[in-house]
Amino acid sequence: MPAPTLPAPSAAPPAHRRTVRLTVVLLFAAWLVDYADRLVINLVLPSIGVEFDLDRTQQGFVVSAFFLAYALCQIPGGMLADRFGGRRVTLWALLAWSVFTALTGFAWSFAVLLALRFAFGVAEGVFPPAAMKVLVERTRPEERMGANGTVMSSNAIAAVITPLAVAPLVAVFGWRSAFWSTAALGLLALVAVRRWLPAPLPRGTDGPAPGDDGAPSGDDGVPVAREAAAASPPLREVLRKGVLWRFSLMMFGYNTIIWGLNTWVPSYLSEEHGVSLTAAGALVAVPALGAATATVLGGRLSDRLGGHHRKVIVPGMGVSAAALLLMANTPSLTGFVVFGTLAVFAASLAYMPIFAVPMSGLAPEYVGVGGAVIIVGGQVAGIVAPPVMGALADAFSFQVAFGFLVLGAVIAAVMACLTPQDATAFRAVADRAPRSPNPAKESA
Repeated sequence: MPAPTLPAPSAAPPAHRRTVRLTVVLLFAAWLVDYADRLVINLVLPSIGVEFDLDRTQQGFVVSAFFLAYALCQIPGGMLADRFGGRRVTLWALLAWSVFTALTGFAWSFAVLLALRFAFGVAEGVFPPAAMKVLVERTRPEERMGANGTVMSSNAIAAVITPLAVAPLVAVFGWRSAFWSTAALGLLALVAVRRWLPAPLPRGTDGPAPGDDGAPSGDDGVPVAREAAAASPPLREVLRKGVLWRFSLMMFGYNTIIWGLNTWVPSYLSEEHGVSLTAAGALVAVPALGAATATVLGGRLSDRLGGHHRKVIVPGMGVSAAALLLMANTPSLTGFVVFGTLAVFAASLAYMPIFAVPMSGLAPEYVGVGGAVIIVGGQVAGIVAPPVMGALADAFSFQVAFGFLVLGAVIAAVMACLTPQDATAFRAVADRAPRSPNPAKESA
């Protein structure tokens, strides 16, 4: 039945499906390693704190150093992806972050650790907009959010696998071995993407972005087409789209919850309940599994609703806020895990809906930088939440620190109500540039 409507002029449907599937598999693998590399620090933070004699606030700054660089490099990463091609920048990022991950295992002081985490953040910071561009160039709009939901579920899968794998490794070989192991995985992902990532879909196939670096093998160094650079809008024009910053603030709220929990739950379990690192790894994997399921479900809901993220995010964040309060105040370890899992599941339903409307409404040449603007909000949350929670835990208690996360749910829910709910409404708001002061258009 759908056969007459799907073929593109330059590619048969089987070739298209192969391109989508292979792209999703390779990006899933790259994102899995990306996120695992980030999570390792949370699991070894208690060991690092002991070795370098760090209080909780200083430990929070170790995490924030990464996010500071990561946030600063999102928009430059989008510019690089739009200029040099998503595939090429993805390869650069994989190589660089693997090198700095390995070097982290050789850190000998707090200052060196901060410097290496910052450099690691620079390397990983250019990856998300490049990966988003790679996906957009190899999928059609109607399948894009579902494909991206599958790719991004890798984050939650990594959150399940990483503690289960890293905790026993650290127990036997020490915290440094965790960084060397994940660096090796990054190099394997680099080889796979370089060798097997397919070429972008033809230009006429429902709007793939122009300007990737082209050849199927990716080994011949074909330069980016000059027309891509010419088509890219000025950075100032993208950054003036205030509606993107509202979605960015929504991402800030979501990531406040996720990175606050990721950073401090292992330390809380160890210090407050006497749970060993290996057992803590298993307990942390439970909410991560719920997050993986919710991320995929959120992507499917986005496709089905055609945007309308408020219908998912507002109730999801409401449930998450209530669960966070219960989690923070329960004296039971079982209750902490159950309510924490519910909070993470409900919040993770929001991840893909945050991207759905902007990625459908943005023109292809805006995708790299536009996606980066949204991601920046999440990384600012990674800068703020760990040290703030560390300071609250030092000054008051872990209960107060976890209660702080409710603020993230409130911010995300409010922004969900203050943003356009479908691609058409998004374009209408985004196209209200300062250069067009027509009052009639402003009121449209």
